[in-house]
Amino acid sequence: MNVLIEVLTRTVLETAYFTGIIILVGLFLGILRNNSIKNFQRSFGSKAVMITGVIGVPIHELSHAFLALIFGHKINEIKLLQEPDANGVLGYVNHSYNTRSIYQQIGNFFIGIAPIFGGIASIIILMKFTINGAYNDFINIVVRNFHITNLNKAIIEGIINSYFGLVKSIFSIKNFGNPRFYIFLLIAICISSHISLSTADIKGASRGLGIIFIILFLLNMFGLFKYVSAIDIIRYNVLITSFLFIAVVLSLITFLVSLVAVTISSKKY
Repeated sequence: MNVLIEVLTRTVLETAYFTGIIILVGLFLGILRNNSIKNFQRSFGSKAVMITGVIGVPIHELSHAFLALIFGHKINEIKLLQEPDANGVLGYVNHSYNTRSIYQQIGNFFIGIAPIFGGIASIIILMKFTINGAYNDFINIVVRNFHITNLNKAIIEGIINSYFGLVKSIFSIKNFGNPRFYIFLLIAICISSHISLSTADIKGASRGLGIIFIILFLLNMFGLFKYVSAIDIIRYNVLITSFLFIAVVLSLITFLVSLVAVTISSKKY
């Protein structure tokens, strides 16, 4: 009985190590997105969401579709952009899979969270072609974090300082004199406005999360997970955080822009 409890505890912790930061950031992005959209709609009308949706929604849905294909799912129907329906849905990917395939069931988790990383990848590519200096700084941070072998106070402070340095690099005085920076900012806001997960996304991802938990539990029961070291888990979380940081910063900026818009519009009346 003690062995079973130990294995269950270890599996819960490992599941949290691998998926916790993604889930927490995904929920936070959802809060920012919902409040940003409400502010934009109060400022510019009910269809204001379509302004950012023209770019953001297709990237969101294509991210789902790409991962669905990677995990062998069948795409039955896809809508890259539409007028918001009664539930506020702007696009969707209807896909099906073989419920007897473990691989395809695990895929549900990654398909569900795909818009976060699809959006981040799009923003990073955009950085490359608009604000190359900030892009190089980001790549340097990723490479540096990949070589981290442990976490202590000094290293954590170094990671945090590197993130703040990246923000300064993106919003440097030099970039404010670069016309391409404003293109980056406009498109990045559109993408980040739709980077978070919908209720349907979370529901789909939760199905895959359950299978991941079961697999980790079985690996622990048979002692096979010991080949993954603590260093591997640390590197994984630090790298994931590096990418998620971009999404959080730009979503916060989008939220701040929406606050400014709603404040200005309220003063007019």
